Amino acid sequence: MKKIVIAMLACCALLTVSAADLNWLTDVPKAEAQAKTDNKLVLLDFTGSDWCGWCMKLDAETFSKPEFADYAKKNLVLVQLDYPNKKSQSDELKKANAALQVKYNIEGFPTLIALKPDGTIVWKQVGYLGGGPQALIAKLDDAKKK
Repeated sequence: MKKIVIAMLACCALLTVSAADLNWLTDVPKAEAQAKTDNKLVLLDFTGSDWCGWCMKLDAETFSKPEFADYAKKNLVLVQLDYPNKKSQSDELKKANAALQVKYNIEGFPTLIALKPDGTIVWKQVGYLGGGPQALIAKLDDAKKK
């Protein structure tokens, strides 16, 4: 019995590490270049990470799950575009994020946008997407077909 508990704890630890290992970029042109090289979609996450309750819920229920992490590593280049109230950001990053907010007509948080490597929008979700990793993965799989 003790061995089973230890094995289960080890598996849980490995799954947690998988989700924590995701590499979220902040530079869209760099992400598009990487997506071209790797033949992946770019997923833009427009978030208010320290004040937006729905953004935090999306992170906790979807982005932090091992199922999403596994999918993302194989299929996505991730970009987080954060508009925090309390976290500090460089003036350069604030300016770049403000320009992207205008470019993609972001009117609410969270907003998710999937791009082809050439920058073509293939999917956009304004507001919280419920259903955990499965729901997001289904939307992204549909977007890949476009």
